[in-house]
Amino acid sequence: MNTFRSIDELIKSLDREKELLKEMFAKRKSLSFRYDYALEMTDYKEERIRYLIDYGVIRDTGDFLEMEDIYLRFFEEVLEVNEEINVSSVREHLTRLNENIDYYLKETNEHRKYNYQREVRRILKNIALTTVRNVLDLKRNMDNTYKNEPNYPIKKSKLQRMDEKRLNITRLITECEKLIESGQPVFFRVAMDVQMRNVVSDVKLQLNDASHNLIEIQRQIIDYLNQIAYQNRILEKVKKLKYLKDQFLLREHTTIRQVLNDRNPVWMEASPRYPIKLSIDNLRTADDAFALIRKLAKQHRPGMKGTRQVAEPIAGEFLDVASQPLDVVNLQELYNVFVASNTHLFYFVMNYRYRKEVTRNDKLIFFCQLASQYADELRITDRYETSGEVEYPLIYTS
Repeated sequence: MNTFRSIDELIKSLDREKELLKEMFAKRKSLSFRYDYALEMTDYKEERIRYLIDYGVIRDTGDFLEMEDIYLRFFEEVLEVNEEINVSSVREHLTRLNENIDYYLKETNEHRKYNYQREVRRILKNIALTTVRNVLDLKRNMDNTYKNEPNYPIKKSKLQRMDEKRLNITRLITECEKLIESGQPVFFRVAMDVQMRNVVSDVKLQLNDASHNLIEIQRQIIDYLNQIAYQNRILEKVKKLKYLKDQFLLREHTTIRQVLNDRNPVWMEASPRYPIKLSIDNLRTADDAFALIRKLAKQHRPGMKGTRQVAEPIAGEFLDVASQPLDVVNLQELYNVFVASNTHLFYFVMNYRYRKEVTRNDKLIFFCQLASQYADELRITDRYETSGEVEYPLIYTS
């Protein structure tokens, strides 16, 4: 596999194929990016796809293409959409931090000592940045898992794994804080210049905020797990009730009658109102009450009435009594006749002798209206037949 010789060559190659890489990154979950589609996006120049494969940007898996993991992780971390919580990197940073502190204390050359000190500052910043990103990724993945994972056992397992990762992040934060406070007292006393002091202060603040966020994440995970357990219990009860109902054993094997009789729902009743009545004695004796009464009396003087708007008299032709018969189909009468028949509903509606001429569309409307309004009294079967372009179920009387 070839390697890029310079950053310019890498950036130029990525920029030339940015449309292809953008589409592949957007479809990284589906694993169905076909080679033919990639060839179309590169103007049918196969050498451009082969160039990316040879330089390790993408890989060929037969009829499909996939982005290499190193570039996939780079895009996910930069765009902050990664789903993996990288706890091991923080552990490596802590190891390197101790190593560079040890090198600093053993070094005698001032220039090299300054390089080790600068490396310590950089590692401290990386620890804080990685920890904050891990906390944000953990919070986002936790919410996505609870809201989007349809399988309850898998959802529960994922949340439990995230709780384990939360514990690992908490332990690493504790180790880092202990290292700064008491783990390397000689280094942080000798090398504590202005820059180091600012870095240490910022790292402590970021780690403290991350610890508080982890406490909230722990509470949220516990709440999600409790909700999953509650939903599982409800689901099992519903399945059991459904089985008893299908077997016509619900009334005999449950206390549903007693439970419904004991319930007294009042949610449809009007909310009670308890107006506060003013004290008559207070209104008679208090000066403030008398002033308020006079103010209200001025606003509601009975003598002040506006001019009334009188409407014009109604024309005589509108007062003539006239009746217009409505020629409609009585669905109740139609249903009563159908109950006495021995056919299914669709055949009855289509062949019934109406008092007026009825189109086929009107008959279809009557069929739907009868099936919906009298659904409780009808027996709707699983058998279907067709009439022209219409497919209908066979519906009989109970």
